[in-house]
Amino acid sequence: MIVLRWCLITGAIPLLLSCSHGHVETGSEQSAHPSGPDSATASASWIDSADFFADSLSIGRKGLNRIEMAQYRTEASVYVILKLFSMQNGTSALRQKVVFAKDGISGLHVELADFNNDGFKDVTCVSATAGRGANEIRRLWIYAGEGDSLVYIKNSMDYPNIRYNERRDCIDAFRVYGGCSTDFLRITGDSLQEFATVELSEGLTVTTIDRHGKRRVIKRDTSEHESFVRYKNFAPLERDDGY
Repeated sequence: MIVLRWCLITGAIPLLLSCSHGHVETGSEQSAHPSGPDSATASASWIDSADFFADSLSIGRKGLNRIEMAQYRTEASVYVILKLFSMQNGTSALRQKVVFAKDGISGLHVELADFNNDGFKDVTCVSATAGRGANEIRRLWIYAGEGDSLVYIKNSMDYPNIRYNERRDCIDAFRVYGGCSTDFLRITGDSLQEFATVELSEGLTVTTIDRHGKRRVIKRDTSEHESFVRYKNFAPLERDDGY
């Protein structure tokens, strides 16, 4: 990981790193937000010391991919540029570029983890926080080995505090409000599909959801008065006491 420890005008940031990571070539571009910065905006923006992340050891195919993510600020907006590079003929080529808007409060806090148990590290970054900081909202990209690309999970920000659930071989999320809920999710294409939830609000309710969205309550216990519990399984019901 490389962390840029001073503020820079953005135009040449990726080039400053090319001496240690190989030649950067032009690749495909896509946007996770309807609008991104134009050249005039980009030239007037800057990066803060804690808002740059780079990795070439863990992401995707280890040693063959590199990721860079930087958060930029202008007087009017905050946005992030994500780049994925791939080794081709001994040089590092740009495979993918993503631009998206972000809140101006939180940093990136990039994390690499395998969210679909395929042996490749995927990437998340903080997009926002809610619930007085209890709900961390992250964007999730899954590395697709077949296409050597990052697939953006479009509704990942709908589910706070996401993580890989080894017990169920899925993703789970933990939502905090007046009560709390643990949502169990599977990746379907470029989206998360909820298939079960455990809710603690005026008792405990366990609900399953089929592929058509039909919900069925399989357990209801009004005597349960816990208020902040994350679960690692819903059938049988298992608490995650380590959370």
